[in-house]
Amino acid sequence: MKIKRIVLLVFLYLLNCNYSYSIEPEIFVQSTVNRASKILSENISKEKKMDELKLIAKETVDIRGIGFYTLGPVRKVINNEQKKKYIVLFEKYFLKSFSSRLAEYTNPEIDVQSKEILSENYTIVNSILKGTAQRPEVKIDWRIYTKNSENPLIRDLIIEGLSLARTQKEEFSSILNSNDNDINALFRTLEEFSKN
Repeated sequence: MKIKRIVLLVFLYLLNCNYSYSIEPEIFVQSTVNRASKILSENISKEKKMDELKLIAKETVDIRGIGFYTLGPVRKVINNEQKKKYIVLFEKYFLKSFSSRLAEYTNPEIDVQSKEILSENYTIVNSILKGTAQRPEVKIDWRIYTKNSENPLIRDLIIEGLSLARTQKEEFSSILNSNDNDINALFRTLEEFSKN
């Protein structure tokens, strides 16, 4: 009877256990770049590499968060339908832009060096893209969104001090400013890029 009780108590304890675990941002970054590097070193077409890189990006990048950040203050004045359309267009734009640029590299070696915890929600992971005969060493910092420690997401890449998200925001702002903040002008730009 005593053994049955102990077994029951252990069973109830296991049921109440939280099996979730947190992923350290630097391990998340190294794992992500290793996956991308493996794809880039494979003897497959650029199109196939781009397709596989897009899958990694969908899992590891906060595309929605980056999208709304790059939209700037206009996101507060557009309606819900426009927001939905924008996110669909931005994801296509982002995935194509990201994968086509990365697919140019052959087996990039990125070493994670250190991390800096900014807050409960953000950690900067510092890394180095190793130099080759064709290109110099490049410093890459990864802004990782860690609000959900089980599912960290990339929010920005800072390459040699230049934030890609901020650069994108400035580019979209320029399109909007030259078109009286008409969101449809930005929609057209995103659609044209995704078609080509």
